[in-house]
Amino acid sequence: MSDSYSHHVPQFHIRLPRGFLNDPNGPVEFDGTTHLYFQSRSTTDIRMPVEWGHATSTDLVSWTLHRPAIVPVPGGVDSDGCWSGNAIVQGREIHAYYSAKTADSPYQPVVRAVSVDGGVSFGLPEPMIAEPEGVTMFRDPFIVRETDGYRLVVGAARTDGSAAVLRYVSSDGVTWQPAGDLARLARTEVDGEDTGEGWECPQLLPTGSGEWALVSAWSFADGIGHVLAFGVDEPARPRRVDHGQNFYASSVMRESSSGPVVWGWITEGRDISWWQADGWAGALSLPRVATPSAGRLASMPHPALDGLRTGSGRPLDGATIGAQAELVVDEAPSGVIRLQFSADEWCDVVVDREAGTVSVDRSHASSDARAHQGVAVAPDAFASSGLPDLRIFVDGSVVEVFTSAGRVLTTRVYPLAAPPWTVSAPSGLVWDVRRTVR
Repeated sequence: MSDSYSHHVPQFHIRLPRGFLNDPNGPVEFDGTTHLYFQSRSTTDIRMPVEWGHATSTDLVSWTLHRPAIVPVPGGVDSDGCWSGNAIVQGREIHAYYSAKTADSPYQPVVRAVSVDGGVSFGLPEPMIAEPEGVTMFRDPFIVRETDGYRLVVGAARTDGSAAVLRYVSSDGVTWQPAGDLARLARTEVDGEDTGEGWECPQLLPTGSGEWALVSAWSFADGIGHVLAFGVDEPARPRRVDHGQNFYASSVMRESSSGPVVWGWITEGRDISWWQADGWAGALSLPRVATPSAGRLASMPHPALDGLRTGSGRPLDGATIGAQAELVVDEAPSGVIRLQFSADEWCDVVVDREAGTVSVDRSHASSDARAHQGVAVAPDAFASSGLPDLRIFVDGSVVEVFTSAGRVLTTRVYPLAAPPWTVSAPSGLVWDVRRTVR
């Protein structure tokens, strides 16, 4: 049996034609164009040093892939990988701050590289911040412009077993001084979720009611966990940002003509043997608008995503769809919305109004045992917000479900059966969606 199924390949989520993609990095808007960078390798061999891949868009919908913008310098401070970080626009330059990896060090110091050609390429890395004492992990800088200088935060795991976000300040973006921990939390559980041994990819999201931190919970033994968020002016009580199985390493664009925007890495939901044989892995989430609501960050599809739709909406129940579609239910009663891939393969979105939950059940989504199964559940899923109760984006193997209360479930499904697929649902409309990555 061939490992490769063309209908699994996302067409409107950013992905590589071949190779491995993970963390989004340093999104900035420059001259009306959004530059979104990301961790990339040209093959699925994850031992290969990582680069900063590059995609651009003028509308957050249609994306163009470019050659990598930052690559490791042989014999340099990032010779074994240009790890995650962030970027800011400085006049006619773009300054990227990232973690530099070398094989002989367990830590990744912060470096800076400068682009003078509009974000297409970057110069040699300059060391900025070395690892401090008292940490077992230190990586993933995020820089913020202030009226009197700059702030920079870095994710860390402390030697006492706590996860932390370390803070630094600078007047010029070059010379940095430590300014204590922005947040710190001994590993625990909140709402049944592991808060992590360390926090990767710290991001600072400005909101109307203050600033929020997004962190990616991580541990030495278990690796990646989930993206958590909390208000920085309150005691850290991290809550899930996405309730699906396949969302990690979020990235925030603070400054843009459309306000703050959030992306994340959509991980694989299949065994490594499959995606390595297939030759590609990973995608980036759709852009999201995130705002605080009832002690959590509520995430909604960016308004620009309405531009994905083609044609007119048609009744959802009994509809035939291709591998790219958007399903919308304005008022969702208790029941099941089923994506029927074949007689033996289906994925259910289950609404329970009494419990206030939405779940995605992919237990029967693939006949291949290498596809991951399980059920993901989002609590407190509905609100009288005037928004549709459900917006479900289907893009090959990617499913992103947004609810009216701002809960999101991102998951992966790998049906062997190619489209056309059918939908059964109590109500709703479906739109075909155009391909947008080239």
